Amino acid sequence: MKLDTREYETKMRKTIASYKENLSTIRAGKANPDVLKKIEVDYYGSPTPISSIAEIKVTDARTITITAWDKSVMRGIEKGILTSDLGIHPQNDGTCIRLTFPPMTEERRRELSKQVSKLGEDAKVAVRNIRRDANDKTKAMKKNSEMTEDEAKASDKQIQDLTDKYIKEVDSVTAAKTKEIMEI
Repeated sequence: MKLDTREYETKMRKTIASYKENLSTIRAGKANPDVLKKIEVDYYGSPTPISSIAEIKVTDARTITITAWDKSVMRGIEKGILTSDLGIHPQNDGTCIRLTFPPMTEERRRELSKQVSKLGEDAKVAVRNIRRDANDKTKAMKKNSEMTEDEAKASDKQIQDLTDKYIKEVDSVTAAKTKEIMEI
């Protein structure tokens, strides 16, 4: 009986999806509404994502406008953006908030590239931990005589192939994001 690798492949796929989600919140010099995903605003006593209480539009390559459906939360949105790690000063004219993204400095680009690389390494570690779990299960099944030596080797090879595939995907996603950040 060979090890069923679908469960481990699903976990690896989820790791990649999580990694891509984390990368989408890193701003790369262009206006991207995903940078606001992690910012929550106090809305009648409960923390609420900005996208749930306002319309977010990219008006040009460097500008995002936020129009709240309830004008009473404009101050809260502005405060939430100011206290976040976004590093952009919002301009509130009473009807909408404008976020103007300045061009990034070379130093900031390098800093963000390092951050992307670190997130990529974290994703690779997560994929390798899934491989380790699968290999441990294979060893346990072999020890309990649930699989033969040949089946154990085949399962280990199958898991290693999956690991290699997802590590390559992490590398390509990391390279694409780094290229996007380093573009002027």
